[in-house]
Amino acid sequence: QVQVLQSGGGFVQAGGSLRLSCTASGSILNIVSMGWYRQAPGNERELVARITSGGPTDIADSVKGRFTISRENAKNTVFLQMNSLKPEESGVYYCNARVYTAVGVWDYYWGKGTQVTVFS
Repeated sequence: QVQVLQSGGGFVQAGGSLRLSCTASGSILNIVSMGWYRQAPGNERELVARITSGGPTDIADSVKGRFTISRENAKNTVFLQMNSLKPEESGVYYCNARVYTAVGVWDYYWGKGTQVTVFS
């Protein structure tokens, strides 16, 4: 079993900052990647940023220069620093981890989501 625990989020005025944290734990052999997805009401879940042990691999164009994803490999933890937030970036943010639990056995694991609300 793998657990993905998220923290952070909340309410912030437009232009403000928030930081999200996510830690994976349990029967982990190796974590290939960790990332953050956002889902606004009525919309599909979309990738915000993703990082492997070697560094960031994918960052949505809309957040480049304002959001930073980082990872503490030894702690199986990923962070998303969000600056200059916009109201349209409100939604539920989900942490995702691609995890090997045994040799040749991997799956995606999701956190429960955390609400981010940006008001103008």
